[in-house]
Amino acid sequence: MLTLTRETGSVRDETREPFDRHLSDLFDRALDELLQREMSRLSFLGADDREVLRRHLADFVARGGRRLRPAFVYWGHRASGGSPDDLGAVLAAGCSIELLHACALILDDVMDESPLRRGRATAHVALAERHRELGWAGSPRRFGESAAILLGVLAFTWADSALLADRRRLADALEVFTQLRVELVAGQYLDLTCAARGGGDRREALLISTYKSGKYTVERPLHLGHAIAGGEPGLRRVLSAYALPLGEAFQLRDDVLGVFGDPALTGKPAGTDLLQGKRTYLLTLARERADGPGAALLDALPGTGEARPDHLAAAREVIVATGALEAVERRIRGLTDSAGEALSGADMPADARAALLGLTRRLAQPGPAASPDQAGRAASSCPASQPGSAPLAGSAPLAGPAPLAGPAEPAAGGAG
Repeated sequence: MLTLTRETGSVRDETREPFDRHLSDLFDRALDELLQREMSRLSFLGADDREVLRRHLADFVARGGRRLRPAFVYWGHRASGGSPDDLGAVLAAGCSIELLHACALILDDVMDESPLRRGRATAHVALAERHRELGWAGSPRRFGESAAILLGVLAFTWADSALLADRRRLADALEVFTQLRVELVAGQYLDLTCAARGGGDRREALLISTYKSGKYTVERPLHLGHAIAGGEPGLRRVLSAYALPLGEAFQLRDDVLGVFGDPALTGKPAGTDLLQGKRTYLLTLARERADGPGAALLDALPGTGEARPDHLAAAREVIVATGALEAVERRIRGLTDSAGEALSGADMPADARAALLGLTRRLAQPGPAASPDQAGRAASSCPASQPGSAPLAGSAPLAGPAPLAGPAEPAAGGAG
């Protein structure tokens, strides 16, 4: 049954929600067990230091996110005809992805100097404040950033530990996971250097979005599930044909939220992409289309720190007036159509196909200010910153569209 939720105005498929919650609960329980085990390795630290690690890493992983990437691991396994006996390996792989995601978010917040994540102070900001409050020696900011980097490295290490928890087809899974990490790190490097260099075209913007986000959000998690299932090579190609356009659509949606998103819904400041000079597809297209004054306005924002709200509002108006926002929305619709078409006729269980189509809607659905009219309103009002068990095959596919806060928690390097 489809209903319209009052809070968000989004469509909810109530027949899918119970299994969506059950699957998320399975991953949550697996993560809790893993985090308790890993925290026990830190008994040599003092109680205060263990509490810092628990609060800013273990709790960050356990209490945040919507388990989107683990869901793709699960449905990649199911689509590939995986056995219910593989549940432990699927959960282990999903946990490894979540820990890698936490690493990417923590390090990305340091690189972007972001003050907020999931509506709370980012790790490096909170740790700098702790340094300041305790009157420690040295620079609070330097300490906060250094400690946050170590938290990210620890999460990266725990991701390996998670994957080792169930070694079913470990060699194949580790090959996919290694490729995922290489692409994520190199994509983030491209993003960083492109913003520093300036310039860049739409081709480069799409390359960055593919490697810093799209592949590690959709394609490689699906491939992890496929590897654990021992799936056929032909089905892996189908999964890629579905995942690549969807991953690009996901990042484009994230780019829109990075400029027009409501911080109260996304949990992160809006306009950071503008202030940091990110060469996203949306902003690159706007610069190409803008007239002299409009392009100058967009190029003047990077490096200004916390720009005045009226300057950000004017920049948003330029993006809308050039038609860049509308063009990105059209591209998102075309990409999601392509993702759906890739599944038509594919040899996979019906519930897996239905679940993947549902995830397509979740990732690409319009968020706040997704149309030109809405974007115009956002430009004038958006602030500057600021257990019963179930078989592995599943009894129903995942839930439908996500709330208007965004497509799901964005990938590192994006808005959320």
